Amino acid sequence: MRKIAITCATFACCAMLSAQQQWSLDKCIDHAISNNLNIKQQENNVEQQRISLNTSQNNRLPSVSANGSEGLGFGRGLTANNTYANRNTQSTSFNLGADVPLYTGGQLSNQIKVNRLNLQAAIADLSRAKESLAMQVMSAYLEAIYQKDLVEVSERQKALSEAQLLRVEKLFRNGKEAESQVAEMRSQAAAAELQLTQQQNNAMLALLDLSQLLELQSPEGFDIARPDAPDASSVLLTHPDAVYAEALGVKPQIEADKYRLQSAEKSVNVAKAGYYPSVHLSAGMGSSYYKTSGFEAASFSRQMKDNFNQSLSLSLNIPIFDRFSTRNSVRQARLQVQNQQLQMEETKKTLYKEIQQAYYKAFAAQKQCISSEAALKSSQESFNLMEKKFENGKATATEYQESRTNLLNSESTALQSRYTFMFREKILNFYRGR
Repeated sequence: MRKIAITCATFACCAMLSAQQQWSLDKCIDHAISNNLNIKQQENNVEQQRISLNTSQNNRLPSVSANGSEGLGFGRGLTANNTYANRNTQSTSFNLGADVPLYTGGQLSNQIKVNRLNLQAAIADLSRAKESLAMQVMSAYLEAIYQKDLVEVSERQKALSEAQLLRVEKLFRNGKEAESQVAEMRSQAAAAELQLTQQQNNAMLALLDLSQLLELQSPEGFDIARPDAPDASSVLLTHPDAVYAEALGVKPQIEADKYRLQSAEKSVNVAKAGYYPSVHLSAGMGSSYYKTSGFEAASFSRQMKDNFNQSLSLSLNIPIFDRFSTRNSVRQARLQVQNQQLQMEETKKTLYKEIQQAYYKAFAAQKQCISSEAALKSSQESFNLMEKKFENGKATATEYQESRTNLLNSESTALQSRYTFMFREKILNFYRGR
C-alpha cells in the first residue's frame, strides 16, 4: 500500500508540474524589473531629473504676478493745514506686473544643459540597476535549475536502488543471496530516498529564493524552464581587452560618469555667470482708489479709471564686489570637475578588473566543465561494469554502493560545472552588452 501511495503521489506531482507554466530566463528578468522596488525608485529619480530640466527651461519665460490691497485708517492725522484732526481713510489698489530675463551671463542656458545631462545620467543609472537585477535573477535562476536537475539525478539513483533491492530480495527468496546483502541493499535504498528528500527540499528553497527575487507572493504554481547549456568545448571566449573595448561603449556606468563629467563642466559656466551683468525687462500696470472721511471723493469706478497707470523698465545689474562668492563658486565647480574625472577613471579601472576576473573565471569554469564531463563518462562506464559484476555475484553491495556514489558525485559535479560555465560565459557577454 505504501508503494502504491508513493506512486500515486509521484504521478500527482508530475501532473501538477506539467500544468504549471514554466518561466524562461527572459520572462523572469522582465517580471523582476517590472516589480522590483529599487527599480521603481530609480524610475522616480529619472522623473525628478526630468522635472528639474523642465523647471530650468521654464525659467526663460516671463514671471507674471498680480496683487491687490485694501487699507483702512483710523484716528488723528495731519491735515493739509498743518493741524491734526480725527479722520478715517480707505484705500484700494490693484497691480499687475511681469518680469523677463533678457541676459543672465549664460546662467540659464548652461543650467538647462546641466539638468539635461543629469537626466541622461539618471537614465544610465536606471539601466545599470536593471542590469544588476538581471544578473541576480540569472544567478538565482541557474541555481534553481541546478538544484532541479539534481532532483532528477537523485530520482534515478533512488529508482536504481529500489530495482536492485527487488532483485536481491528475489534472489534471497530463491536461496541465491545472503540476508546480509538484502539488509545492505535496503539500507542503500533508504539512503537514496533520504537523499532525494533532501534534494527536493534544496530545489524548493532555490525556487523560493528566485520567486522572492521576482517579487512573487508565493512560489506555488511557479516553475522554470531549463535553458540550453552550451557545449563548453566549442565555445571560444573573447579576450578581456576586446571585451573591455566593447564595454566602454555600452556599459551604463561608463555613460553615467561621462554625463556627470559633462554636467560638472557646464556647472563651471553656470558659476562664471556671476561675473557678468544681467539684464531684465519689467512691465506693469495698476490703479488705485482713495477716500477720506469728511471730504468728497470721486466714485470708485471713476478713480480706478483716472488713476490707471502703466510702466515699462529695463534694468541692468553689474556685479562689482560680491565678497568673492562667485570666485569661490567657480573654484568649487572646477574641483567637482576634477572629482568626476577621477571617478570616471576609477569606474574604468574597476570595470577592467571585473572583466579580467570574469574572463579567467569563465576560462577556469570551461576547463572544469570539460574535465567533469569526461569524468562523468568514465564514472558511468565504471558503474555499468560494476552493475554487471554485482548482478553476476562478482561484487559486493558495498562495492556497488561505492561505484554508485562515485557516479552520483560525478553527475553532481558535471551539472554544477556546466551551469557555472554557463553563468560565467553569460557574465562575460553581459559586459559586451549582449
